[in-house]
Amino acid sequence: MTSSPDHPVQLLLAVDTSGKNGSIALARVSPSNTAQLIETIPLTGGTFSAELVPQIASLLEKHSFTKDDLAGFAVVSGPGSFTGLRVGLAAIKGLAEALRKPIAAISLLEVIARNGKIEGRLCAALDAGRNEVYVGDYEVSAEIRTFSERLLQREDFLAEAKHALVVTPDPALADSARQAGCRVQEIEYPQAGVIARIGWERIRRGEIVRPEDLEANYIRRSDAEIFSKPRT
Repeated sequence: MTSSPDHPVQLLLAVDTSGKNGSIALARVSPSNTAQLIETIPLTGGTFSAELVPQIASLLEKHSFTKDDLAGFAVVSGPGSFTGLRVGLAAIKGLAEALRKPIAAISLLEVIARNGKIEGRLCAALDAGRNEVYVGDYEVSAEIRTFSERLLQREDFLAEAKHALVVTPDPALADSARQAGCRVQEIEYPQAGVIARIGWERIRRGEIVRPEDLEANYIRRSDAEIFSKPRT
């Protein structure tokens, strides 16, 4: 579908480069409706810097759109890979600044919590490596309330989550949680189409970020910070 002066098409571009399961999505949007997914394209972790911008251009061209049809952007701001997040955020910053369009920055943990499609108090969990777990504590209903997002040692997470409902896309983490006596809902790793829907909801509510204020939410420090020697 091509836009026309009389019936302009408005699009939202959603991007997730937080981990090895990256993706981009294009959705049709309007001020009165939710985002209607057009297509999602997977991205290969480790090649985001070379892949992201060409894939965005290719996706727009495939559906006969241009960047001028974009009404806004949704991007995962963390937690996840330091390099991957920097690539995704830099691309969205550049596009949003050039086009003067709004950005919705979204926590991957919140996406996991909402992708479980269960209402009530729950714990979103994501393997962070190094025997650590990214943990988000939420109340999910028509809207979502965030209580905390933290990085915990796996043992501490399992001890805290014993009486919680754990939502996670990580099979090994799901197994560990079940063995520890947790109630578990294992879900598929969320794709950018879900991020587009959440992002458009935020943009419609005015919960936006300016390009200059868009920052990664790493939750933990980088290796450079961890292993750097303190100044004396």
